[in-house]
Amino acid sequence: MQKLNKNQRHILEAGGTELPGSSPLLHENRDGVYKCARCGTILFNSNAKYDSGSGWPSFTKAENNSVLLQPDLSHGMERTEVKCYKCNGHLGHMFNDEPTGERYCVNGAVLDFEQTV
Repeated sequence: MQKLNKNQRHILEAGGTELPGSSPLLHENRDGVYKCARCGTILFNSNAKYDSGSGWPSFTKAENNSVLLQPDLSHGMERTEVKCYKCNGHLGHMFNDEPTGERYCVNGAVLDFEQTV
């Protein structure tokens, strides 16, 4: 496992969130994969990334067997929490909206981007 900074620990371990628009990965457009910053599991592929206008990196699908989805009733809302399958770290939430009915809204602070050639 990689050494995490305070913000990454807060997100992964306490279900925190980064400020909208704060992730450099929000505007990452190169081909590659997005990995869990804690355990290195490949979570998303760049071909599933799109600009949702939400302020967080968004994806239309996760890589097979990479994430866990579970109900999240915190903050008086009914949402679906997205967690890393391998290390159980909080990544963000999935919302049922356009373009595919599944928008994985993920904290960029807990992702590592690896460019592919």
